[in-house]
Amino acid sequence: MAAHIGRRLRKGAATTAVAAAAVAALSASQAPGATGEDHGRQTTAGASAPVPDSIGDDATGNSPYYTDLPPLNSPNPSPSPSTGTPVAQGAAEAGIPATVLDAYKKAETELRSSKPGCNLPWQLLAAIGKVESGQARGGEVDATGKTLRPILGPVLDGNGFALIQDTDHGLYDGNAQYDQAVGPMQFIPSTWAWAGRDGNGDGVKDPNNIYDAALAAGHYLCRGDRDLSQAADLRSAILGYNNSQDYLNTVLSWMEYYSKGTYSVPDGTGTAPGRRSDDGTPRTTPSVPAEPADPHQGKPGSKDQGGRPGPSPSPSKPGGGQDGGDPAPRPPGKPDPTTPTPTDTVDHLDKAGTGTAKLTATAGDAFTQTISARAETKAGAAVAKVRIRFTISGDTDATFTGGEDVATVATDNKGVATAPALQAGEKTGDFKVTATLVGRSLKGVDYQATVTERTADTLTATTGSGTVPTCVPGGEFADRIQVKATYKGAVADKVAATATLVRSALDATENDKGPYFKDAATGKAVRTLTGLKTDAKGLLTLPKLYADDTTGTFLLRVTTPGGGTLTVLLTVAPDGTATASPSPSPSASAGT
Repeated sequence: MAAHIGRRLRKGAATTAVAAAAVAALSASQAPGATGEDHGRQTTAGASAPVPDSIGDDATGNSPYYTDLPPLNSPNPSPSPSTGTPVAQGAAEAGIPATVLDAYKKAETELRSSKPGCNLPWQLLAAIGKVESGQARGGEVDATGKTLRPILGPVLDGNGFALIQDTDHGLYDGNAQYDQAVGPMQFIPSTWAWAGRDGNGDGVKDPNNIYDAALAAGHYLCRGDRDLSQAADLRSAILGYNNSQDYLNTVLSWMEYYSKGTYSVPDGTGTAPGRRSDDGTPRTTPSVPAEPADPHQGKPGSKDQGGRPGPSPSPSKPGGGQDGGDPAPRPPGKPDPTTPTPTDTVDHLDKAGTGTAKLTATAGDAFTQTISARAETKAGAAVAKVRIRFTISGDTDATFTGGEDVATVATDNKGVATAPALQAGEKTGDFKVTATLVGRSLKGVDYQATVTERTADTLTATTGSGTVPTCVPGGEFADRIQVKATYKGAVADKVAATATLVRSALDATENDKGPYFKDAATGKAVRTLTGLKTDAKGLLTLPKLYADDTTGTFLLRVTTPGGGTLTVLLTVAPDGTATASPSPSPSASAGT
């Protein structure tokens, strides 16, 4: 128990150290004149250019976020016994609504099992939840984790924000013209479509549910074999969520703060955020926020529209303002929604490279072929810097590197995007990988793939020296027979095998007399065993053999896919002797 607690403490210390180191490094390299007293805080002017996420889609469409920073002093996780209110300055910020906190911790637990190498700390989810929605507006969720009111980001119509045309027919955001970030973790619909998870086990993947959204965020952050205990991977994951250097700094600051201590507060009583990255306007922070006072609430483009998205700005003529006059000024660096984007120029996708051939791999192995797609204009010209999403479908447990069944990759200067390496699972059979263009409804291209069963070409007996201990009619063989499987000289693990008591070397039908196995459930005689598998060392130990009242010599044959065959000669004698040989006479054996 002490060792277990020690490991937990060491991991917690490591998480805090990584966050602190990342904050310190970013502070030192990006903030001119920054001092140690700033605790890594940044001004926009001091931030360097963001680093794009090499894996693809960002979760939020780079929507605005809340810029509140944690207090300079460490949190005090102990509430006052008499009032239940924090006793130290800044402790209120350490309080996280109970259901929201539970969702973060459950997500960490699931990821610890499904992706242990990622080392996801729940404090990272809490930091992102704080920055994206103020912990679901201070915990405005019901007992199942669903938000009491929709939390919607701005209309992503290119007017001061990214241009993302509708991808969900308004299913999640209520907007059938443009997308908006949705829910407490602010997923855009096109990302939720593949990243969504069911975190509360109700059979629904709902971005408005904190359990679902927190688990989806955890899997999103853990893509591509990331190890979030490493500062570089942590940085890449956060920038992948929202590609902004200030966003990275803010999330790291909250992660470090939460790592030093938090406590649970009743749902609906958490502190509400006060300042947003796109307007910088402070807002009232009541101790019990029933309706957060936001001067932008209900306006198109606000972070908090209360589930009532207003109409998107739509000019009466190309390039004109809403009243037909001069166009509204566009913030520097923002796209002009009237100018075609590279995505708009794509006419079709085509297969590229070895992706044109059928993909084949043995169960448990990596596919050697790559999957590539090329984005082209109607004239056949390459289109660079567009995103292509590769999705695995069918009855398969094959995945891309990192354990995901979806991967998004940007095309290179030749218009080609190459999916991460494909890894076969244990399920055999056919499936497909489909490449689609992100942001446009174009016909995708399919890649057919097959996983074949594991094989062994040689079987050898490893039990005894060829003599089986005494077995009289009606008795049992003292030793169990063990078989070793190899393929081209290498250990053949997890290979399926069948063991049958056969009539003769030339007749492989099941014998109806002589030695037998026992059915584990009924105890009845069984002379054919299926569903056997070799272990990690290629070994298979058969169940104990028994003999009926028939004397003589008998054959036990073991076979595997790939041609592996072993025939063992068994003898049952009335004088109490019985032998088993891995190398029976040629007349009795079908081969080894």
